[in-house]
Amino acid sequence: MLRSTQSASRTPLYQLKITLRYSAPPIWRRVVVPANMPLSLFHEVIQIAMGWTNSHLHQFVAGRVFYGPSEPEFDDLGTKFLDEAKYSVSDLAPCLKSKFTYEYDFGDSWEHVILLEKVLPPDATFEHPVCLAGANACPVEDCGGIYGYYNLLRALKNPKHEQHDEMSEWVGGSWDPEWFDLNATNAVLKQLKL
Repeated sequence: MLRSTQSASRTPLYQLKITLRYSAPPIWRRVVVPANMPLSLFHEVIQIAMGWTNSHLHQFVAGRVFYGPSEPEFDDLGTKFLDEAKYSVSDLAPCLKSKFTYEYDFGDSWEHVILLEKVLPPDATFEHPVCLAGANACPVEDCGGIYGYYNLLRALKNPKHEQHDEMSEWVGGSWDPEWFDLNATNAVLKQLKL
């Protein structure tokens, strides 16, 4: 983690595009973070930028290597995880156009493709992650993954659908799949100090 202006002044910034795999139209966010940001903190950035509630397990995958939190729940999954707190974003994206995956909620399996779009120069005034842009709403948690989400949208859109009333009640009324509030996202990201 960056702890001083001196280290911040030497650390490049990464512009990353986060895209929810299989979403159409794409559900995505563009963020800027320090290249040396620990994956454990980058997890928080993804949760905030995408609009998740941080209610489930997650992992990062680069090639055939898995990174996750150092938690007892991971011991039972049968996969060897490297401690995400000991690795940075630049470890998984060492060069421009590098890609890796972030998976959230192993039941619904929300896979996010992370693409390093730009390496920006160090900036000693950079104090917190920033979301530059994004499109479309984060899916509803626990709706059954991307296919369940699109089934949910079909039910909400069609008042004659057999699950319309049930799904409308579940989401608390209307649901706008195109909604994304950049200012609200950045207000929350601003609380993550580096």
